[in-house]
Amino acid sequence: MILVAVGTQFPFNRLVETVDRWAATCGTDVVGQIGPSTYKPAHIKAQSFFPPEEFESLLKHADVMIAHCGMGSILSALSLGKPIVVMPRSASRGEHRNDHQFATAQRFSRQPGVTIAWDEAEMSRCLGRISALQDSSSFSPIPPKAPRELTDRLRAFLREGRR
Repeated sequence: MILVAVGTQFPFNRLVETVDRWAATCGTDVVGQIGPSTYKPAHIKAQSFFPPEEFESLLKHADVMIAHCGMGSILSALSLGKPIVVMPRSASRGEHRNDHQFATAQRFSRQPGVTIAWDEAEMSRCLGRISALQDSSSFSPIPPKAPRELTDRLRAFLREGRR
């Protein structure tokens, strides 16, 4: 099963439509949380929002996640050892307030388990080789929490700042 997630704040019709066209011929179930997207998919079992417990269950059972380039999506997939294909939203297309998702994509471009599709054409190419991306054994899940050394240093920094 492939899980699609585009967040809940803004429509992301480009991503939903690209995945929906692929889903017509992919031969696997595709389930999507498509937020307020105005494009209504014909081949994705989609709804605007899944309750958190249901979304987590879907992600646990997914072979691959396809998503906008949101930190929550990326970290959720990687913490469960799920490969993720992300496409950043574009502010100039009205998909977000700014282009911070391009910076996020750039930062994660070398992260094992993360594949970046910069636009619809690249997303279509990634979807065409989805079976190769399903092999999550090539990377280890990230820890669900920050290392203690980091949190201790942050606490010390914050204590110093209060003095």
